[in-house]
Amino acid sequence: MDIRRKILTWARIKSPWIIHFNTGACNACDIEIIAALTPRYDLERFGVQLKGAPRHADILVCSGPVTRQIECRLERIYEQMAEPKFVIAVGTCACSGGVFNGCYNIKGGINSVIPVSAYIPGCPASPKAIIDGAVKLLASLKK
Repeated sequence: MDIRRKILTWARIKSPWIIHFNTGACNACDIEIIAALTPRYDLERFGVQLKGAPRHADILVCSGPVTRQIECRLERIYEQMAEPKFVIAVGTCACSGGVFNGCYNIKGGINSVIPVSAYIPGCPASPKAIIDGAVKLLASLKK
């Protein structure tokens, strides 16, 4: 069983599959997440692939504050992901609610609904910071 766990961990580190979910952002962080996946920054060199279905993804990359309308959808997407699953909060809004914190329709950051594995602050977070956060998350899996 120990060898099976080592193989699974190795596969997750070498080829993580991500799904991107916007919970109500202004689209600045979304543009930066997509920029990190383009050939200029090339997040795929670490084996990262963008997937369209949560059942195939290992990492949920979220941007924006959690609105009351999107809360149940975010929980559903998180529950559909296979274990072990990880969440990266990209941008100040995803980390804490940002400038929208305290608004009547905002629950707060991503961690107010689901557990977050890595926080990448910034408004918007740069592609370099997103890549650095993803690499550090993958490096923490080795331990």
